[in-house]
Amino acid sequence: MANTPYTDNHGGTDVAPPPANTKLIWRTFIILCVITAFEFLIAFTMTAGPLRVFIFVGMTIIKAFYIVAEFMHLKHEVKSLIWAIMLPIIFIIWLLIALMYEGGSIFQLR
Repeated sequence: MANTPYTDNHGGTDVAPPPANTKLIWRTFIILCVITAFEFLIAFTMTAGPLRVFIFVGMTIIKAFYIVAEFMHLKHEVKSLIWAIMLPIIFIIWLLIALMYEGGSIFQLR
């Protein structure tokens, strides 16, 4: 029985291997590729400016959340854990926006 490829902990041989999630992996790959291709399109066609930076930051955050949800399995956790992680990130993003806004006002005083 030890030579059988799929055995359970009790010596039985009727346990099948878990099904492969190749469709989920390919879907994730395609979604991330499309977002990255759109980022490259914006990088090479749009002139530099605040709108381009805002689009890049937004798409990077979307990709990061998608990667965390899929590969770190946060999507399948309880809602309280998701909010415990998301709420500080939202406040950090708000802080960065506020600091950039206030930091830009120093050039208006001169």
